Formats: sequence, C-alpha cells, structure tokens
Amino acid sequence: MDPKDSSQENFIINSTPEIQAEQNLGWVTKIYNAFPAFKSVNYKLYFSGQLISMIGTWMQIVAQSWLVLQLTTSPLLIGLVMALSTLPTLLFTLWGGVVVDHFPKKNILFFTQICAMSLAFILGILTVFEWVTIWEICAIAFLLGTVNAIDAPARQAFVSDLVTKEQLPSAIALNSGVFNTARVLGPTIAGVLIAVIGTGGAFLINACTYIAVILALKKMKTAAAVPAPKRNPIQAIKEGIAYSFTHPIIRTLFVVIGIVSIFGWSYTTVLPIIAKNDFHVDAAGLGYLYAASGLGSLFAAVIVGLFSKKVSPLYFIVGGTMVFSVSIFLFSFSENIHTAALLLFFSGLGLLAFASQSNTTIQTLVKSEFRGRVMSIYVLMFIGLTPLGNFQIGLISEHMGTAFALQAGSVVVFLAGLSIFFLKNRILERYQGYKKENHF
Repeated sequence: MDPKDSSQENFIINSTPEIQAEQNLGWVTKIYNAFPAFKSVNYKLYFSGQLISMIGTWMQIVAQSWLVLQLTTSPLLIGLVMALSTLPTLLFTLWGGVVVDHFPKKNILFFTQICAMSLAFILGILTVFEWVTIWEICAIAFLLGTVNAIDAPARQAFVSDLVTKEQLPSAIALNSGVFNTARVLGPTIAGVLIAVIGTGGAFLINACTYIAVILALKKMKTAAAVPAPKRNPIQAIKEGIAYSFTHPIIRTLFVVIGIVSIFGWSYTTVLPIIAKNDFHVDAAGLGYLYAASGLGSLFAAVIVGLFSKKVSPLYFIVGGTMVFSVSIFLFSFSENIHTAALLLFFSGLGLLAFASQSNTTIQTLVKSEFRGRVMSIYVLMFIGLTPLGNFQIGLISEHMGTAFALQAGSVVVFLAGLSIFFLKNRILERYQGYKKENHF
C-alpha cells in the first residue's frame, strides 16, 4: 500500500466524529484538571452558587444605573448613588475583617447573602409598584455596600477553608473567572430583562439568585471553627494592620495593589466618556468594551490555572502589571473601537494575572488567625481606594485630558511593577529575617 494512501486513510479515520468527540473531551479534561480546586466538593458547590449569584449582582448594577437615569438627570445624584454603594467598603471593611476572624465564615456568609437578597427584594417591590424614589435607592445602595463590607473579606477568607494549600491558587483564579464571567453575562441578561419585564423584575430575579448561594452553603460540610479569643475591636484592627505592614511580602503587595487601584483600575471611570466622545458609540458599544476586558480576565484565569504550578508567582505579578499598564497606555492612543477592545482584552488579562497571584501569595503566607483582617485590608486596598482613583483621574482628565490621565496612571503602575522586579532580592532577604525574628 502507498504510504501516502495510508496517511490519508489514518487522517480520515482520526477525523471521524467519534474520535473528534474523544479529542475534544480530552481537552475539556485537561482544562478541568488544570483547576484542582474542582476536586473539592465544597468548592464545586461554592463555585456554582457564586456564579449564579454574581450574574444576578451584575444584573442589579446595570438595572440600578438604568433606574437612576429614569428618575433623575442630575449628574450629582447619579454620582451620589455610586459613591454610597462603595463608601462602606472604605468605612467598614476593616471592621468586617474583625468579624470574619471572630465568627464562623460560613455563618457570616449565610447572614450577608440573606441581607443582600432582602435588599434586592425590597428594591424590586418598590420599583414594580412605582413607589421608589432616588433617596430610597441611595439608602438601599448604602446598606448593600455595608453588607458587602463584611461579605467581601468573608468570601476571600472562606476559600482557604474549602480547598487545600495546593488547590488554593486555582480556586482564587476560578473566583476571578466567576467575577469576570458574570461581568460579561450579567449586563447582557439585564438588558434583555429590563426590556421584557422592567427594572423591578430584574431586581426580583436578582433576589432569587441568592438562593443558589444559600443552598450551596447549606450543603457544604466544613470543619467546626475554633472560637477566636475575644479582644477589643480597635485593638484587633491595629493588630491586623501591624501584622500586614510588618510582613515584608504582604506589605509590598498591598502597596502595589493600592497603586494599581488608584492609578490603574480607575480607567473604568473615564471609559464611558471615551466611548461616547472618541468612538461615538452608545451603551451597546460601551458594553462591547467592558466585555473585551472581561474576556481578557477570563483568559487570564485559564492561564493562571494551567501554569501557576510551573511559573513563579513573581512573574505573574510583575508581568501582569506590565501587560496591564502597557495596554492602557496604548489604549489612550487608539482611534478605532476594535483596536481599543483588543487592548482592553490584554489589560483585563494583565490585571487578573496580577490580582489573582497577589491574592494567592497573601493567602498562602498569612497566619490563619489574621486571615480575615488581612483579607479585609486586601479588599480595602483593591476596592476601597477606588473613590480616590476616580477623583484623581477625573481631576487630571478635566485639566489635562483623558488620554494624558490614562498615560500618567499607566506609567505609575508600570514603575510599581518594575520596582518589585528590581527589589525582589531585598524583599526576600527581609522576609527571611522576618521569619527568623518570629521563629517560623
């Protein structure tokens, strides 16, 4: 038989639907195995519940913004609602960390999910019956932000209770994947629901999505938590801050996270302005840009899951800041929306790689008795500082233009990432000395 014919025959055989299905299944298996956190039954329950709930949360964010626009055209009131939803993170997250370290995390999450579900239900009822006012939206936004100030550090710390130390990096990457998947799907679903059943209906459906998390928590079997010794809350916060900022690696990461939050992530504040003034697109075009960034983050979650065991976290952290900052710098020059979307894809990829591995490194190094307080500082640095970032980029944009504001911020982030790379040996030396002083 002619070898050429044989090779063609093999190609035909290997191309049958059955073989192709097995090959596709093989790739699915490889990707699944890249995330060992899925081997934990508890984490699989948590993952599924969080995915449904986070999609609902993004639905509510979009529906709430639309409702505010329907009720008022005042930029001041629109900004007030946004500020009230994030202000509690700045005010109460450190207190939330104390709560997380003193009570079982599972019980805390039960409480926060029920509270969030109740607030979504109340807002839905008020909207459906046309009783809602801007001041009621402000009050609910502030209350929901207060709930999140406790919920966010609890969720961050709870992950380590569900997986082993080896599974932790993939679990954190998957959590980021959940967030960004929801960021892509939630607004799309919200747009359809608002058109079909109105904003009130979207709020009520979001309230129902919390049931998924509550049922998942109920099915989980976790070890009984050891009661923490009672201490003064102020003293507990001071201890958490002192621990975080005397630990050489955690301190360094928190400083860089704060810089990225203020000078990097703030690009989202001016994205609607850029979409409207530079690319001349409507809300759908803005959603296209947001989706591009979200897809980049999803891709990064897969990369981190596949290579976190093979590549040092340092390269993800430094490389992530570099990719993010360079992408945003180039984005400031883009004149075509498709080029802009491609650059935002890479910005999302870099930001997720940096944030995911920073989170993993912190959770790997932190002592268990400080975990809740340290993760509350993480939330504060990454999310609580965003109002400062919004202010600085708005101020610079007003006086120097949005392009210059983006360029200046990206340069600051680039230098912060570069400093970690050049100072890595000194940081590790200090960490070794820190371990000896604390008898690790």
